[in-house]
Amino acid sequence: MSRFQHVTRGSGGEGGPRLLVTPNAWSPARILVTRLLLVLLLFCFLFSLLWADRDGLRDQVDGEISFADIVYFTMITVSTVGYGDIVPVSTRARLLDALVVTPIRLGIWLLFLGTAYQLIIRQYMEGYRMAKLQATLSRHIIICGFGHTGMSAAKELMARGVKPQQIVVIDTLEERVRLAGSLGVAAFQADATQEAVLGDAVIGKAKAVIIAAGRDDTSTLTLLTARNLNPTVRIIVSAKEEEKVKLFKQGGADAIVSPATFGGYIIAAAVDHGHMVQYLDDLLTAGGQVSLLERKVRPDEIGKAPADLKPDVLLRLYRGSTMLSLLELEQAGRLQAGDILVLLTNAQNGSA
Repeated sequence: MSRFQHVTRGSGGEGGPRLLVTPNAWSPARILVTRLLLVLLLFCFLFSLLWADRDGLRDQVDGEISFADIVYFTMITVSTVGYGDIVPVSTRARLLDALVVTPIRLGIWLLFLGTAYQLIIRQYMEGYRMAKLQATLSRHIIICGFGHTGMSAAKELMARGVKPQQIVVIDTLEERVRLAGSLGVAAFQADATQEAVLGDAVIGKAKAVIIAAGRDDTSTLTLLTARNLNPTVRIIVSAKEEEKVKLFKQGGADAIVSPATFGGYIIAAAVDHGHMVQYLDDLLTAGGQVSLLERKVRPDEIGKAPADLKPDVLLRLYRGSTMLSLLELEQAGRLQAGDILVLLTNAQNGSA
């Protein structure tokens, strides 16, 4: 049985959820036993009613209604419409058959059909949907945890031009999964620390993994699992506690962000600098007038001086293991192949 069961699926438009799944908490055997017990209870209830009203039934064979006759009549009435050998003859018995027995018969058949769908048909449908989704995933971004940080990251990625179809969200809470699905991304209610779950999210072809689990211990385990499955994927971790940053670096994280710490820095700066928060918001979000852009030096820029990149402003240059800041760019000389540039640019140029 698949680890996932289908909950709802959108029409495929840009605004609706592509795929929303939740874990199947019950095993097939437990589902089957539970529904068989429910059928047995309905059978016993129906037998009790027919036994209490046995005077309204007639046996066409010998005219007597025995205990075995009621068991037989209950069974064939539930499974079919009977053979006509035992029939209701009183008004009350006929009303009982029309208003109680028939709805129970239909309910049991629907129960059996639902069981067949859940245990057999849906398994293949889920496999088809999962395979179809996985076939479309390449260079996508996996977000593990869809709390405030994960949701903000997803919205900002889409604002920067990432298609919803290229984002996969994994969270253990159903309400968060439904929220992610409403944004148009693929979402799974599952535990991202498990290798099988990250495998279902096609981590082997992912461009990046964002880990925002909300707990540093969970984030650490997710980081180790993801790095083991894909040694080259870029992993960004949201840290709750600053002392865990070193642990995340040792675990193989490419970038560690502490939202609480960064927020504290910005709040402190805003005490003496009235426009600081507004400028940083302009700088870091897709809707601002200016933006930060990190890219490799282009072939036509090799040999140029950093000042020749106007109107862009080169803030930092990474050359191998060396980092040169804005005030140290004179030491860099001319731009070389392989240089990585961090530029302050017009927002329209940055999104191009």
